[in-house]
Amino acid sequence: MAQQALHTDDYTLYPSPQNLHREIFLYQAFVLQPYALIDLPSLRLQGRYSLFAAYRKADGKMGQLVTFELDVDRLRFEREFVPD
Repeated sequence: MAQQALHTDDYTLYPSPQNLHREIFLYQAFVLQPYALIDLPSLRLQGRYSLFAAYRKADGKMGQLVTFELDVDRLRFEREFVPD
């Protein structure tokens, strides 16, 4: 069964079925490429994380939202993630 969308003030989110943690963590990175493959386990992050297909309400853009428990993981993601 498909999961329900999650609604926040900023986004409508659709959880990835591969998420180990289905939480929206404090630290976030929005990726404008909705079809980019994001391999979070390969980054060997320190804390928990989750990935969502996302609709950003402010500008109507589709993309992906990655949320992180730790800010150091968000910084690492922003530094190392390069979409193909």
